[in-house]
Amino acid sequence: MKPKIILAAMILSGSTHVWAAPAPVSEAASSQSSIEKRLAALESMMQSRNLLQVELQQQLNRLQDEVSQVRGITEEQTYKLEKVLQRQRELYQEIENRVSQAYSQPSAEQHAEPVASQAISSDLSENEAYERAVALIMKDKRYDQAIPEFQTFLTTYPNSVYASNAHYWLGQLLTIKNDPVKASEHFKVVVNEFPNSNKRPDAMLKLGTLLQEQGLAEQASKTFNDLLNQYPSTTAAKLATDRLSKM
Repeated sequence: MKPKIILAAMILSGSTHVWAAPAPVSEAASSQSSIEKRLAALESMMQSRNLLQVELQQQLNRLQDEVSQVRGITEEQTYKLEKVLQRQRELYQEIENRVSQAYSQPSAEQHAEPVASQAISSDLSENEAYERAVALIMKDKRYDQAIPEFQTFLTTYPNSVYASNAHYWLGQLLTIKNDPVKASEHFKVVVNEFPNSNKRPDAMLKLGTLLQEQGLAEQASKTFNDLLNQYPSTTAAKLATDRLSKM
């Protein structure tokens, strides 16, 4: 009986080895499936990244086109603005050179000192408002209408580069209207608040003349002497010397 038992044990033992052998094959298949899934995920990620890069490149190209268009528009507008400002510089220079010719002042005072080119505002609305007010004097000779126009200008643009000129114009216009007190106030503003204005010597001459006409000889004399000390080589100073000699 023992040989039979031993034989049976051997058969059973061998069948056990046969049944256990397929296990490594199953594990390999599972591992291969996992790798394939990972590769598929990586491939999907690569495709998504490539699509994103293409989309970003397209957006970048569109932005570059828009920037080029904006740059072109900006350059064109800058050129047009510069042409407008250049024309206004020429216009203001012509106006300032003819300033005294617009008024019925004594002939000796009608020879205005040549003026340096003044600053030009970059605000077109401000430029237009000032040009409109000046045109009422130089072009239309509508002096009465010019007064409120300059007053409105100063209210709207109190810090304008043309503020000293606007006060000077108002002083001139109010002098024509026989209002020496108000005219003097505007000339005083030019003298006291705008030390670098190219209209200051003329404003000092006009102010001294008005003070003299109002019988304020001491104030007039001081104003004329300040003009002589501060602007000795100007035409305004020469005219002040003549007036001082007659006081």
